[in-house]
Amino acid sequence: MIRRVAPLAIMCGLAVIVIAVGVLGASVSPASAGDDDGAHLRIVTLSTRPDTVSGGDVLVRIDVHRDIPLNTVRVMVNGHDVTGVFQPETGRRSLLGLVNGLNLGANTLTVDETRGKGHRSAQLTLTNYPIAGPVFSGPHERPFVCMTQNFRVPSAATSTQTLGSPLDSNCSAATRVDYVYRTTAGTYKLLPNPPIHPSDLAQTTTTQGKTVPYIVRVETGTINRAIYQTAVLHDPTTEAAPSPFASPAAWNRRLVYTLGGGCVGGWYIQGTSIGNGGILEHLHLSQGYGVASSTLNVFGNNCQEVLAAETLMMVKERFVENYGEVFFTIGWGCSGGSEQSLPISDDYPGLLDGIVPGCSFPEVTAAQVMNITDADLLDHYFKQRTALTWTDPAKVAVSGYANAATIATIGPPNAIRVKAQGGTCNAAIPPSMRYDKATNPTGVRCDVYDHMVNIFGRDPATGFARRPLDNVGVQYGLAALNAGTITKQQFLDLNQFIGGYDNDGNYVATRTVGDLEALRIAYRTGRVTYGGAGMVKTPIIDYRGYVDEQPAGNVHQRFHSFSMRERLLDANGNFDNHVMLTEDGASFGLYGDASPVLSGALRHMDEWLTNLKQDGSNAPDHVKVRRAKPGDLVDACFTQLGTEKVVEPATFQGGGVCNGLFPAYSSPRMVAGEPVANNVLKCQLKPIDEADYRVTFTSVEQTQLAAIFAQGVCDYGKPGVGQKPFEDTWEFF
Repeated sequence: MIRRVAPLAIMCGLAVIVIAVGVLGASVSPASAGDDDGAHLRIVTLSTRPDTVSGGDVLVRIDVHRDIPLNTVRVMVNGHDVTGVFQPETGRRSLLGLVNGLNLGANTLTVDETRGKGHRSAQLTLTNYPIAGPVFSGPHERPFVCMTQNFRVPSAATSTQTLGSPLDSNCSAATRVDYVYRTTAGTYKLLPNPPIHPSDLAQTTTTQGKTVPYIVRVETGTINRAIYQTAVLHDPTTEAAPSPFASPAAWNRRLVYTLGGGCVGGWYIQGTSIGNGGILEHLHLSQGYGVASSTLNVFGNNCQEVLAAETLMMVKERFVENYGEVFFTIGWGCSGGSEQSLPISDDYPGLLDGIVPGCSFPEVTAAQVMNITDADLLDHYFKQRTALTWTDPAKVAVSGYANAATIATIGPPNAIRVKAQGGTCNAAIPPSMRYDKATNPTGVRCDVYDHMVNIFGRDPATGFARRPLDNVGVQYGLAALNAGTITKQQFLDLNQFIGGYDNDGNYVATRTVGDLEALRIAYRTGRVTYGGAGMVKTPIIDYRGYVDEQPAGNVHQRFHSFSMRERLLDANGNFDNHVMLTEDGASFGLYGDASPVLSGALRHMDEWLTNLKQDGSNAPDHVKVRRAKPGDLVDACFTQLGTEKVVEPATFQGGGVCNGLFPAYSSPRMVAGEPVANNVLKCQLKPIDEADYRVTFTSVEQTQLAAIFAQGVCDYGKPGVGQKPFEDTWEFF
């Protein structure tokens, strides 16, 4: 069941409802918090949307007209007076309050002001969910393995302290706060208690020009069954405990939400890893950014972006309620991190204001899965299914990759995520619990589709998750045939014997047939990233540590960046919000903070979002995004350890210095004719057309071709089956 929620106003990096009200009895209409429409009282939820409150509390601002004394305003929740939790805000006509004690479900917040004969009132419904979730991701996954007892917390170097055993079936743990400091040697240590300034305490200078002791407040707890952590500069020797009314002095009011990679095995577990290697992100903390993440925002623990979006929302809510309003939030992460940030920015706008995806894929469901399963089927064909001789150049030609080794590197180790039979379960799930069609048909199915069953629904015939995976009509190696790189015999043999998967992910001789309802759902719910919803107003800096030509191959292929750009162009007519930066991945890895290019991307994103937030005009969002972009932030590639910049428009293949240094290759399905956008899950079919081939088939070969493609071949001039533009943001499952 999917509940559609209408788009809401966006403000301060969060989706927010604002209620503006004049004299009681006048019409009530939504307005942005900056509008001057004569309203006397306006209610703004700052920590989350009013319909997605969690944990019983929410940070609320009440904007008050200049004609109304602040001390005459009364605030009620469910009939109880909560005026006492509100305080006047410095520099504005408003009251700020952390409202708590909310009931589960609907709560009514009412603001009244009575003076003389006038009576003004505003009202807002706050819908509160449990801190253990869920909110919009659908019913909790079962089973679910708790891991609090394995999660390390900041402690003395000789200690191995963890969060301890879970407190309940939702894997909860008590919230704790630890202080660490950065040493002059570049390491982190636990701050003594009571707090002092150790002799080896480093200093750091923030983006606001403040030089401060490098002391970090780390909070660890559980939200939405995830283990979360937040980190922010805060000196407990001189400052009171932080709150929304007293934010840490060194915090620059910006939040970086880190998103971790992986996917294989990312189901049924709480996880013990956070972000891109922990919460203590020196690149961000040293400059005054707050940092937040959770175990369910690491795709190696949870390979499902809707649950990732929900957890991000709830952790961010906690951060705002701890420290105060966030000016903007940057999504930061590589690989599986990009498979979170890109669809989340489109499907759940307002959670991330700008994103810096690295080694990017547009999403899991289409771009990633189609590529890895095609590579897996090719690898299986070459090793098990053909009697023909295939040279490496011929294999390269049908794969589209830089070298033949890439087929095996991309295929089997990654395609296992679609294989429920013999799939990869985390070691915490006992073998006795795992699915086997013959011996344990009710066991845990460790595959990406069953992990997304709340979205795709169940196949009534099997009870398992519907699958949008399909390769019917795909003419593998078509471009290679037409280029004369493979023979007609190889083309026919490949397409006759490449086969597909059954519903359990086992190899079968026939092609894979996608579930039609799953295909429709994939497009309608944004599982195939569209690019024309929330993303249209999201600045994107696509950073790539180039690895396409590694001798052993690598799954993080550059063409995926161009797939996302093509989708933006198709959806919006431009890609003004998308910048590509490329350098050699051997220098700093796929996404290394030591890279001056990546650290420069953080500075540029800050400038871009700052400019964007300061644009109070009524111009369309895409216009604001375009003119807010820093003038020197353009497509470029880099050499000499990121110090030499080559400025030129990024193009998929073709000439240019950057394409000479870092050429983009393609994929098996693109060789078969799929467009660069790489978003057709199942193609529409057409009759075999001799005009599509630059070779002439004999009558015998024509008969063989017709038998292979009895239903027809892919018509990539048409949208995919069920493919429609995505429209419904903020869906509840």
